[in-house]
Amino acid sequence: MDTEAQPTERDRSSEPAPPGPEGRSRFALVSRIADWLPGGRITLTALVCLVFLLLLNTLVAQPFQIPSGSMEPGLRIGDRVLVNKLAYRFGAEPRRGDVVVFDGTGYFGDADYIKRVAGVGGDRVVCCDEEGRLRVNGRSVDESAFLHAGDRASTVPFDVVVPEGRLFVLGDHRSASSDSRDHLGSPGGGMIPVDDVIGRADWIVWPVGHLTRLDRPDVYARVPEAADAPARAPEASDAHARVPAPPTAHARVPGGSAAAGGAHG
Repeated sequence: MDTEAQPTERDRSSEPAPPGPEGRSRFALVSRIADWLPGGRITLTALVCLVFLLLLNTLVAQPFQIPSGSMEPGLRIGDRVLVNKLAYRFGAEPRRGDVVVFDGTGYFGDADYIKRVAGVGGDRVVCCDEEGRLRVNGRSVDESAFLHAGDRASTVPFDVVVPEGRLFVLGDHRSASSDSRDHLGSPGGGMIPVDDVIGRADWIVWPVGHLTRLDRPDVYARVPEAADAPARAPEASDAHARVPAPPTAHARVPGGSAAAGGAHG
């Protein structure tokens, strides 16, 4: 008697189908590439990971190292922040209070900078009110939560209206920051084009003990939109005294150059 079990139709249907011609050709291509590379599949895997990281760094997120104290106390010298490069890619634009990294070429210098957005297109930014605070669209902003201890909002007065498509940016350590105040008389008036913003700094990722999410301060949520703000006084000036710019240093990303992954202070 033939006692060998015969597969039923159900058994045959549950068996995995052999790879088709397209699958076999794909596997064959991978095998040929692996055979061609020194180190075989290990080298191929490393190259795929490297390409993935490069794409991630170029299109999604990029680390930047803080080179100076211009954003203290929140960002300290040597901190590494992770910049979200998709934050403003799909119709969203920088908002007041965001910490942004931007290309300062032609405006601040031939380098990348990191600052906090104090005013967006249409905003009137004034310093200072009767209590020495920044005023945006007629609303005083209490910056004590992030302003460096002992610093004033500004040591010189200014009164500007930010053009559409541009940003007015300031460092949190005002006495050690070269920012929009220092370039009011320069081309562009110290206002940074939104198109030159690389991304929004969302996290401090190094050192581990300083791991922090960089949230937008609540104080800016109470600032009215430019259309709802009081009319600008006709005697107000667009530019006043300039603040001396402190020396800054290039920032460097481990394994990279300052131009590729750094932000000035």
